Amino acid sequence: MTDIFKIPASEIDNRIARIQNRLQEAGMDALLVLQRVDLFYFSGTAQNGFLFIPADGPPLLLVRKYLPRARRESAIRNIIEIRSPKEVPGRIADFYGRLPRALGFEWDVMPVNEFAFYQSLFPEQRCVDGSRLILKTRMIKSHWELLQMEKTARISSRIFEYIRNTIRPGYTEMEFGGIYEAFARKIGHAGRIRVRDYQTEGYPWHILSGVSGGMVGLLDSPASGQGTSAAFPVGAGAKKLRPDEPIMIDLATVFNGFHMDETRMFAIGSMPKEALDASLAIIHIHNEVLDHVKPGVPIKDLFHIAQAGAEKRGYADPYLGPPEYKVQFIGHGIGLELIEQPILSVKETTLLEPGMTFALEPKMVFKNRFSAGAESVFTVTETGHRLISQVPVEVFVC
Repeated sequence: MTDIFKIPASEIDNRIARIQNRLQEAGMDALLVLQRVDLFYFSGTAQNGFLFIPADGPPLLLVRKYLPRARRESAIRNIIEIRSPKEVPGRIADFYGRLPRALGFEWDVMPVNEFAFYQSLFPEQRCVDGSRLILKTRMIKSHWELLQMEKTARISSRIFEYIRNTIRPGYTEMEFGGIYEAFARKIGHAGRIRVRDYQTEGYPWHILSGVSGGMVGLLDSPASGQGTSAAFPVGAGAKKLRPDEPIMIDLATVFNGFHMDETRMFAIGSMPKEALDASLAIIHIHNEVLDHVKPGVPIKDLFHIAQAGAEKRGYADPYLGPPEYKVQFIGHGIGLELIEQPILSVKETTLLEPGMTFALEPKMVFKNRFSAGAESVFTVTETGHRLISQVPVEVFVC
């Protein structure tokens, strides 16, 4: 029988203690957690339910279904079955003897209609935004969490090795994405990528070969009609893989809820010199940023280090996109969701702390020609950084 994955009680207790400290500092009496990833983070289960976390005292998990599984998975000591969300206020009042005055919700992800419903259940309470407290708590990864991400990294490394051994000309980008995703699922990839932004789709098959990687707009591209569809203008498309062209593969992997996000450059047979030079330059920029990672460094400094690296190598124009479409970030936090706080952006003044974990992804776009990029996951240590990614940071010519 396969061992049941379970978050240790010590992890849950530590997370509850940290969020309670933040609630007290913010003058918030309690937090009602609904979003499934946050629920999993603080309770250990993603069953249909609600987690009430008071600023002081034990949390209460209210489960609609399925109670036996929630009790098996969660380290929360007080778990009650309910039949309807309308029972939530009464159950809280019965357990604690009162209702909170200021109650936090996940405003960053709750639909307006849903929030209005829960607000109606607590008409006397002051409903406030608790999402920033949650995101800040999740921002620092524990030793146990990093061990889980290393397990995901091992699966990702096997997928990249499979890609190296099976990539062939003639497959469409989408077809090849399906081929290696099937292998990924066989070895444990959960397939479902968690993203917090409701406008973002989570999928594991970014494959941009040759001109597909340079498509800023399909209408002015010589490959118009061969790329992704208007309904899903991202990821892999109908263009066939060809020898002697750059192929950028950006792979997201998830195992037991923990994500990896990595990009490597490939070519079949050979890679044109211009693309190879750009790919090697991106690797140098990637490594220069890592060389400057240590606690106390403002995140925006990493952005400027990468930008300076691109400029000194003569890649200012394609770096982070064509001049008129440049992005303002070089990476993002990562963990139980693909993109977490903080973002490695030009404006982020947050100082690096041990336990912060990022996907670093400097990239270049040569308009209507090709893209070049490298992406690896690392964590900030007491003295610098440690790569969690296990895929060699190099160009793979297969």
